[in-house]
Amino acid sequence: MLDLPALARFGERLATGLTDVTSDPEALDSSGFWAVAADYEGRLTCARFRDVRERPVPAPAPGRWCGPAPGDWTSSLDRAGYTAAVRRVREHIAAGEVYQVNLCRVLSAPVAPDADVDALTAVLARGNPAPYAGTIRLPGHGVEIATASPELFLRRAGRAVESGPIKGTARTEAELLAKDHAENVMIVDLVRNDLGRICVTGSVSVPDLCAVEKHPGLVHLVSTVRGELLPEVGWPELLAAAFPAGSITGAPKSSALRIIDALETAPRGPYCGGVGWVDADRGTGELAVGIRTFWIDRSPGGAAVLRFGAGAGITWDSDPEGEWRETELKAARLLAVASGTYAETGQ
Repeated sequence: MLDLPALARFGERLATGLTDVTSDPEALDSSGFWAVAADYEGRLTCARFRDVRERPVPAPAPGRWCGPAPGDWTSSLDRAGYTAAVRRVREHIAAGEVYQVNLCRVLSAPVAPDADVDALTAVLARGNPAPYAGTIRLPGHGVEIATASPELFLRRAGRAVESGPIKGTARTEAELLAKDHAENVMIVDLVRNDLGRICVTGSVSVPDLCAVEKHPGLVHLVSTVRGELLPEVGWPELLAAAFPAGSITGAPKSSALRIIDALETAPRGPYCGGVGWVDADRGTGELAVGIRTFWIDRSPGGAAVLRFGAGAGITWDSDPEGEWRETELKAARLLAVASGTYAETGQ
């Protein structure tokens, strides 16, 4: 097991001095500052830290992060497997079972046993800055995550709650398609429904629909959904209603989850889960959707594997090869950053 102290980083906020770890979401309504990691499959880890202070992410130190060789990455679904799965999703859509499914693949590569996600965080902060960048390092609890997520899952301030679903990705704004806008609207309806279950009737609104956001190497369509939580709703009820995020499942969510389970060949883990923080003393919190996210899996023998997920939203208008290219676009820059080739390739 890697002998490093537990820590969490969110933006320029650094948390150290681990005091508690639990899987009980009710802890998030108790007291203290919590780092939160929720796997797509439902495993929840909440870690309370004693010391929280402002501390910029340090610049990458030479040799501190040694990523995998570029040619070492393998995919849970190769090109043929992924495009075949896209065609299968279209068959489900044609049969009227579902309107949209987010289809993902997990990329993996071996790294050194002493690989440290906090060192990877420093590299990501320079090569792919992101609005919801975060790190949770809990070596004794099987959680080692570094995210460069651009997507807000849930933000809470008292009774106010907000989500920022992303649907629609292209290299430039001009390359966004009508399909991207339709996809975004579908998912906004899903998120409105999720929040409507635990918000005051009539309080759920969409102040921004299909806004274009620019991120390193690509653009996204992003919407904003807001609501006012019912008085009896806390973090357990909020997570139960909203998780997993609509943008990384599909619509209707129940049908999409069933199809994803049948077609994907590897667990998503932290990818497409939730990563962020909760300040229980102030009644605030911010969780990102775990996309553009790396995590380290360790075997009992000490071998370490770095993993990363990429996916695309599949609708009736989807072109299988185009969806494969979208997953490649989402992965290319970040894999280059993690493998240390970004400055050389310019990807």
